[in-house]
Amino acid sequence: MSTTADRLREEVRRRYAESALAVTARSSSGCGSDSCCDGESDAATFGETLYDAEQRGELPDAAVLASLGCGNPTAVADLHEGETVLDLGSGGGIDVILSAKRVGPTGTAYGLDMTDEMLALAQQNATAAGAANAHFLKGIIEQIPLPASSVDVVISNCVINLSTDKAAVLTEIARVLKPGGRVGVSDIVAEDQLSHDDRAARGSYVGCIAGALSRSEYVAGLEAAGFEEVSVEFTHEVADGMHGAIVKARKTEQSDAVGPLPVIQPAARAGCC
Repeated sequence: MSTTADRLREEVRRRYAESALAVTARSSSGCGSDSCCDGESDAATFGETLYDAEQRGELPDAAVLASLGCGNPTAVADLHEGETVLDLGSGGGIDVILSAKRVGPTGTAYGLDMTDEMLALAQQNATAAGAANAHFLKGIIEQIPLPASSVDVVISNCVINLSTDKAAVLTEIARVLKPGGRVGVSDIVAEDQLSHDDRAARGSYVGCIAGALSRSEYVAGLEAAGFEEVSVEFTHEVADGMHGAIVKARKTEQSDAVGPLPVIQPAARAGCC
């Protein structure tokens, strides 16, 4: 019997699959069928416009069309030549390809996604972009299929907010990062005064934000998972009290203990971003 978490994950998977197929079919909407938070967000909030023209010029058209994120994590991750980068929820591959170019041929960029259609589109886009150091893995962000202490940087673009077990995600990020490794993600984050019910209500019309953590929950969760230098910076409002945000943190040199993350109830309706 499927759980609420299973049903929500399947809805997210289905929406990503529909978007990938729409892009593959050369959808002219720039968003894909039934995606971009059901078409109820504006272009300045989600998607390709969050990347500058120079970055879009480095990418195949299909990678740009498949962008459903709420930010641009490669712009804040401070990537360096030779590093290993992991993108959680890599979708059509836009952030993996950009990361692969930043870390160069001596570095590696991994993308993790649970959707076969998106993985196929991402591989196609990486090949078209000539990103030989971009590699895509199938899996879920709560169980990352990489060894411990194997990654220098973890990025993500509007995906962690969709997880129904964020404590597991943050713990897994800490596990795969090397000591001193860093996080630079874009995500949807709530203002602290919004209750779980408030966030769910806003998710009834912008589905991808319903399960978002508050700023203080994000900070507490990362610190409990073994991170320091944690910051959560709001960048743009996507609904009343809900923001696109840049989340940064650094794994401590010793981060064995993992404390509890405040519980976020699964949203009644999953999103697409």
